[in-house]
Amino acid sequence: MSSEPPPPAQPPTHQASVGLLDTQQARNRSPSPLRGNVVPSPLPTRRTRTFSATVRASQGPVYKGVCKCFCRSKGHGFITPADGGPDIFLHISDVEGEYVPVEGDEVTYKMCSIPPKNEKLQAVEVVITHLAPGTKHETWSGHVVSS
Repeated sequence: MSSEPPPPAQPPTHQASVGLLDTQQARNRSPSPLRGNVVPSPLPTRRTRTFSATVRASQGPVYKGVCKCFCRSKGHGFITPADGGPDIFLHISDVEGEYVPVEGDEVTYKMCSIPPKNEKLQAVEVVITHLAPGTKHETWSGHVVSS
């Protein structure tokens, strides 16, 4: 019977810990519906906009444009301005009225800058002025109306 204590446990070598990091980084990620899209993050909504930004937007001029696209399930879309220029981001919380916008709807809106850099613009107080002809429009409650 030997009375020697057991050898002390050795810390893992550098190579062993690198192998753990490699397996963690190589894990498969589930596909995200928003991955690859150019959408502001976090999404600026009516609830998260500051009071001063809301006041500045409401005092601004009213612009006209056409709805380029809108996805109700994602909660956002884009407006093509009538005077040209880059597309304007539209969040679901900024749509006024009873209809969900669809491609081709004529809209009026005001603009607000998107933080943190305030380089991009967002449409606020969006009102559908003319429904796109020949399309089906859905109300927020789910009823479908043909125009």
